[in-house]
Amino acid sequence: MDWLFPAALALTGTFGVLMGLWGVWYLVSGLACVRKPMDYGFHPAKTKFAVLIAARNEELVIGPLINSLLTQDYPSDLYDVWVLPNNCTDNTALAARNFGAKVLECTVPVKSKGEVLRFAYNRLRGRQYDAWLVFDADNVVDRRFLSEMNNARLAGAQAAQGYRDSKNPYDTAVSSSSSIYYWMMDRFHNGGKAGLGVSAMIGGTGFMVTQQLLDKLGGWRTETISEDLEMTAQAVLAGEKVAYVPKAVTYDEQPLTWEQSIRQRRRWTSGTLQVAQRCLPVLGEAQSDRPRLVLFDLELTLLMPAYQLAALAGLICTVLTSALGGKTLLQSLLLGLAGACGNIAWAAVTATVAAGIVITLEGKWDRRLWKGLASYWLFLLTWLPITAVSFWKKTTVWEEIRHTRAMVPQLPGK
Repeated sequence: MDWLFPAALALTGTFGVLMGLWGVWYLVSGLACVRKPMDYGFHPAKTKFAVLIAARNEELVIGPLINSLLTQDYPSDLYDVWVLPNNCTDNTALAARNFGAKVLECTVPVKSKGEVLRFAYNRLRGRQYDAWLVFDADNVVDRRFLSEMNNARLAGAQAAQGYRDSKNPYDTAVSSSSSIYYWMMDRFHNGGKAGLGVSAMIGGTGFMVTQQLLDKLGGWRTETISEDLEMTAQAVLAGEKVAYVPKAVTYDEQPLTWEQSIRQRRRWTSGTLQVAQRCLPVLGEAQSDRPRLVLFDLELTLLMPAYQLAALAGLICTVLTSALGGKTLLQSLLLGLAGACGNIAWAAVTATVAAGIVITLEGKWDRRLWKGLASYWLFLLTWLPITAVSFWKKTTVWEEIRHTRAMVPQLPGK
């Protein structure tokens, strides 16, 4: 059994090196956010938008979203708001009509949001829209969203992701942690990618894709449960980068409980695994034909679940290595526990510092965020077992997360 200690030590070192190499790239790309985002300028309103809202049992929250869309600082004759009720057992369709939206009820069986959007696109593509916008039913949208996306499109963007803010960052520790996570993605992921000159990532809501790009892709043809990441990959493989438009702001309702958050993140992770399985081989072929930084960056994004699994394996190896240093069972248990606590404590400190930095950079400091700041490390730590379970058994159905906050956030001046 003398081989166990050096073997565990070697594994710990290997996982540490692999995670370090992956982390260096994300550090480099994150630091690129110091560059100012591209200025898309001001352009006259010319883009005709189709606004799509997939809605499942959302009658309680859809009103504020529709109101925020119908009162945009954009000509009303240049966009249509389409609510797409699917699998509903409430009065979502009636509520949407009463608030002034057009309603296209999904008449075919659907298991994912992407299938709903594909159904709507196939029914509406003859209406000569220039671009398509997608929102979740629980959102509220800044009044200049359409104007900013029009600016981006007329400046050449074929796909674009706006800034995802939070509707309810102060409700619970979970909603606060989720809000911090989105601010982190806005600043360091999409902001960093924009600064580095690679592709931002479509984030499920508050995004635009042009008809020109959809024609290039052969229509709306996402098939996985992560239609946003899949469309990002399709755009990159088609030679387009997703633009980041931080002035186009969407306010999203965050989960209130750990149960809701875990279910949501398990769906995200399962979807990422589906997209990785489909797209990594194609990305590899494209990279071998003509190496490009944008392809390399997307490949690392799709490897995020593998990184999280490596982090969990590295933690287990650290515990095992520490425990093998004990001469008695009690010493082994204590050393193993000390190794686990030391790693988790270091991760908690770095996660909390990173959360504090992003809250500062985004101008979000508020004493009510203390719960999220204190638990953000746990939010990230719980992602490791979520990923492990998703590797074992993927979620393949878009499960409803009930939204109840029919409120409009205080819109800060951005």
